[in-house]
Amino acid sequence: QVQLVESGGGLVQPGGSLELSCAASGFSFRSYAMSWFRQAPGKERELVAAVSSGGQSTTYASSVKDRFTISRDNAKNTVYLQMTSLKPEDTAVYYCSRRSAASVWATRSDYWGQGTQVTVSS
Repeated sequence: QVQLVESGGGLVQPGGSLELSCAASGFSFRSYAMSWFRQAPGKERELVAAVSSGGQSTTYASSVKDRFTISRDNAKNTVYLQMTSLKPEDTAVYYCSRRSAASVWATRSDYWGQGTQVTVSS
C-alpha cells in the first residue's frame, strides 16, 4: 500500500530554518512527481512546492520561492523541504503528497501523508 510519512516539523523562531522529510513506500517512487502542501488554521490547503519524478524540475508558491527548496533522493524514496527565513505566516500543517503523474504540472495529488506541524513563533 502507498504510504507517505512526514517528519521534521516543530517550533522555530522567525528567521529560523527547518527541514521536513517525507518517506515514501508502496509504489514506484521514481515514477511520480511529489509535492508539499500546507494548511493553516482557517485557511485553504495550498501548494507549497513540487518536484518532478527525476528531480530535474521544481515549482514553488510565490510566497516561498526564495526561501524554500524541495528536493528528492530516489535511492532513499524520500522527498525533502528545506525551509529558511521562516515567518509566522508559514505556520501550518505541512503535508507530503504524490502527484498523479511524473511532471510538476500534474493536475492533482492522489495520496497524502498525515502531516507534520510547523510553528513559527517567538
